Amino acid sequence: MLIEKEFCPDILLFFVMKILQELYGRKDDNHNFLTMAECQYIVKHELENLRAKDEKMIPGYPQAKLYPGKSIVRRLLTSGILVQIFPLHDREELKKLRQSWYGRVKVGYQPLDEIRCYFGETIALYFGFLEYFTFALIPMAVIGIPYYVFAWEDYDKYVMFATFNLLWSTVILEVWKRICAIMTYRWGTLLMKRQFEEPRSGFHGVLGINPVTGREEPVYSSIKRQIRIYLVSLPFVCLCLYFSLYVMMIYFDLEQWALDYHEENESNFSNLMLFVPSIIYAVVIEIMNRIYRYAAEFLTSWENHRLESSYQNHLILKVLVFNFLNCFASLFYIAFVLFDMKLLRQSLATLLITSQILNQFAESLLPYWLQKRHKKRTKKRISSLKTDTDLSLVEQVNLEKEMGTYFGTFDDYLELFLQFGYVSLFSCVYPLAAVFAVLNNITEIYSDALKMCRVYKRPFAEPTANIGVWQLAFETMSVISVVTNCMLIGMSPQVNALFPDSKMDLILTVALVEHLLLAIKFIMAFVIPDKPRDIQIKLARLEFESLEALKQQQMKLAAESLKE
Repeated sequence: MLIEKEFCPDILLFFVMKILQELYGRKDDNHNFLTMAECQYIVKHELENLRAKDEKMIPGYPQAKLYPGKSIVRRLLTSGILVQIFPLHDREELKKLRQSWYGRVKVGYQPLDEIRCYFGETIALYFGFLEYFTFALIPMAVIGIPYYVFAWEDYDKYVMFATFNLLWSTVILEVWKRICAIMTYRWGTLLMKRQFEEPRSGFHGVLGINPVTGREEPVYSSIKRQIRIYLVSLPFVCLCLYFSLYVMMIYFDLEQWALDYHEENESNFSNLMLFVPSIIYAVVIEIMNRIYRYAAEFLTSWENHRLESSYQNHLILKVLVFNFLNCFASLFYIAFVLFDMKLLRQSLATLLITSQILNQFAESLLPYWLQKRHKKRTKKRISSLKTDTDLSLVEQVNLEKEMGTYFGTFDDYLELFLQFGYVSLFSCVYPLAAVFAVLNNITEIYSDALKMCRVYKRPFAEPTANIGVWQLAFETMSVISVVTNCMLIGMSPQVNALFPDSKMDLILTVALVEHLLLAIKFIMAFVIPDKPRDIQIKLARLEFESLEALKQQQMKLAAESLKE
């Protein structure tokens, strides 16, 4: 396996463990050459690639059957022989990280380099994106407050706000690519090659030879995988989407019932009843999203994808399609079928605020409540872990195994994606969405940091070059926001008054403006480079030096063969 290391400023080299002595000499003080996260990744990589060859079962456990290509560690876990596998926290390093990360309330940046060294690039990149997205929302929040206060029903003024929103959504995503490239270059993961990715631990098949690498690994028919995807997974997803639309129509029946009740009984109670259907629907949406998530994980695992990146892409696609329809279908229906801007504003505010409250409860309050249910002995151990640096290894293991398990950044990115949708899709109707998003993300940064250090077991580190398919998901959402905002502006009474005689002229004008804005977005995405100029030069220099080294090696081998 290859790791990129920055040996001195501005020099990035591919590093193999075998050449450590050649680079550093035969010294005993090179233990800090690899970060703790990199060491964990190497250990996890070796464990996951322990696969059965001729063994039929795990020795001493005849019920734990094995076949060629099966991951041994995964079989140990599924059969219950191995209960848990996780890296322990380093108490001294964790104490330093807590102090600089969330130990005191401050207005400033997170220690992303320290987070990366302790938890790995994937988690550090998530917190970097969360921080960046929160700062990027501030201009929208600052502009949205006066628009909400002084232009409540004036759609002419909302045109400016919507236009700013469209340009904003493009700029922040392009700027993030540059910031991400700077960070991952510094961390040595920018040039990770997905085509040489190792098979995921859950991948199974007949043991064979990889024609590219020549290594022995499981082989599984792509035709069988495609059959599972298109004949089982796809129909199931479509069925779930239909059920989501059915629940949405029940929600509109409740809305109509609440409106009729309010018209018959004008009172404070009837005013409150107008918000009840939206609140109930928001809770149902969250429940449906979580249930569907488990089903999507099961189906994606059953499809038996070879690479972890392919597994994640198919899982994210399944979840995003359902979550997008489940969370935003009602808003599109209200806006473009019912044409009820008042109900749209009310539903958007209720869905956004309710979902944030539920997420904060599930991600912040619930873990601490579960921890308080531990026995007094466990509580005492947690207290000793915070203060006693001489805690024995066995006691630390017994303590940390009771902590929660962190299942990755999937749910965290999904929450930000839905939040981005609430902010960008219907900005001209509810400008305060960005304000609530900023407040939510500020608490999210501290609560997530606290959970990573105090509530969850330490997760294995995973290197990454970017936020992956989530970048495409956010960009797709920004394109959809162009369409929705243009249509909402075109539906406003003020804009309709400009075309009193011909609705076709109105439609053509809105379509023209939409296409112009989309063209501006794509031009901006093309003009703004994904990598800063200095990073491009460094990467080009690295490629040149690699080719020169390869050329010299080939010439040396040719000269030696001629001598023989």
